[in-house]
Amino acid sequence: MATRGDRHLHAIQLARQLAALGARLKTIHLVTGLPPRQAQRLFFPDARAIPRGRAPDSAEWYHGANLILRADACLIGAKYRQLRSQGLRAGEALLLAYRAYQAVTTRPCRISLDRAFSLVSYIDGIWLARAPTLAVLMCPDCGCAFLAAVGTVAQPGEACPFCRLLARFDQDHRIQASYPAHPTVDMTARQLGMLDLFHQLKLGAKGDNPPE
Repeated sequence: MATRGDRHLHAIQLARQLAALGARLKTIHLVTGLPPRQAQRLFFPDARAIPRGRAPDSAEWYHGANLILRADACLIGAKYRQLRSQGLRAGEALLLAYRAYQAVTTRPCRISLDRAFSLVSYIDGIWLARAPTLAVLMCPDCGCAFLAAVGTVAQPGEACPFCRLLARFDQDHRIQASYPAHPTVDMTARQLGMLDLFHQLKLGAKGDNPPE
């Protein structure tokens, strides 16, 4: 059984990784339990380096975001749900899901760690949320996992964000730049390459292990 000291050291290690990814003091506090002043003293000795600005605090952002941002949010949410189903704690699942998102998208990342923190809060009904308001569903058409309001039923023909991206991929340079596929002349092959990228983070993918 972990001792109090073990738990404190684990919290500090997790907080250090969150701070390195740009998390606000409030996010670090809610995920790890470390007091904000302690987190500031440990990781932001220069007060000018503390991430500032209004923190994301509503799931409504997702529903009003553009297509590329919704797809990015789905990548994070699907990976988070997968890791949680494998028994990881919420903090570790958030950290690993965000790193997986960073690994498959272009820099700078369009979704901040604080935004990812807000999203998973509303998936699990923790931290910022009293109850879940976002669910991870499987698209019956493309097989990718995507986010939707709790209570939504995925129906064939009702395109998820990934279906819409695939349909517009060969005509939209912004989408091509956001999700680069392996170089190829055949546009259909590029679309299949992008779909394979999405499936790398699909909920419940067999044989998928948490990233190191």
